[in-house]
Amino acid sequence: MPLPAGEGLLWRMTSERELKAAIDKFLRNVSFTAQREIEKAVRQALAAGKLKSGENLATAVTLSSPKIGLEVTIHQKIEL
Repeated sequence: MPLPAGEGLLWRMTSERELKAAIDKFLRNVSFTAQREIEKAVRQALAAGKLKSGENLATAVTLSSPKIGLEVTIHQKIEL
């Protein structure tokens, strides 16, 4: 059954807001977790002598969701 005129737009707007909010929540979690894990690994590498202060650290993160065919890897250097 089609939505009455105007309600389809409202539904799409609400749906977009909910989608953006859900993605934002996911990305905040990823951000906090990734930062904590990188900091821990860097501290351990510095203490073990595997990494020196001032070095660039090559990093990558892969974002995937097989159900929607998403697979993207983001590469970035972290300057220590």
